[in-house]
Amino acid sequence: MFDGAFWSINLELLRGFANTCLLFVVTLVASLPLGLVVCFGSMSKLTPLRVLTRLFIWVIRGTPLMLQVMIVFYLPGLAFGMPIENRMGAVMIAFIINYAAYFSEIYRGGIESIPKGQYEAGQVLGMTDSQIFFKIVLLQVVKRILAPLSNEVITLVKDTSLARVIAVGELIRAAQDIVAQQAIIWPLFYTGVFYLVFNGLLTLAFGAMEKKLNYFRG
Repeated sequence: MFDGAFWSINLELLRGFANTCLLFVVTLVASLPLGLVVCFGSMSKLTPLRVLTRLFIWVIRGTPLMLQVMIVFYLPGLAFGMPIENRMGAVMIAFIINYAAYFSEIYRGGIESIPKGQYEAGQVLGMTDSQIFFKIVLLQVVKRILAPLSNEVITLVKDTSLARVIAVGELIRAAQDIVAQQAIIWPLFYTGVFYLVFNGLLTLAFGAMEKKLNYFRG
């Protein structure tokens, strides 16, 4: 049914997809906790820290991720004479910074949505601010931010295709190379299957997490 060329093309696409998955995992693992740090900075009582953090978030959210990737990769070489040779590393840095900014705003919205009465109740019980946050607030925040967080994570899967702007061999770049070399167009469209399956699995995973957190109705 399928000839050797089909399986050969699949193998090439899988190699590109491996880089897509690597970029996705590294970005997610690094940007989720970094986003929480940025969130605390944007909510800080120290005005200079709060202003600088919110300015950083505004700049990152207000400029295209593609531009940020190019700046991270080209700027050190052009401005300081220290070119970055690791293209994947440059893409990872840009993605981590970008998604940390977006996640921080999701976190902030979730934290600010918790009624102040719950903080006051914890203080009445003699709990410290950190105890109140981790024992009372955190799981409720997770419940509230899960839907917007899942949207960002799925967007991240698709955004990994932007790595090709600095010639990183992710899935779409692999398909483009095949199209150019073999003069066939179907591998480019076939990449959609990889994204659909990946995002389908993520959707199922987030759905399962939402069910586990259903006991938080507040």
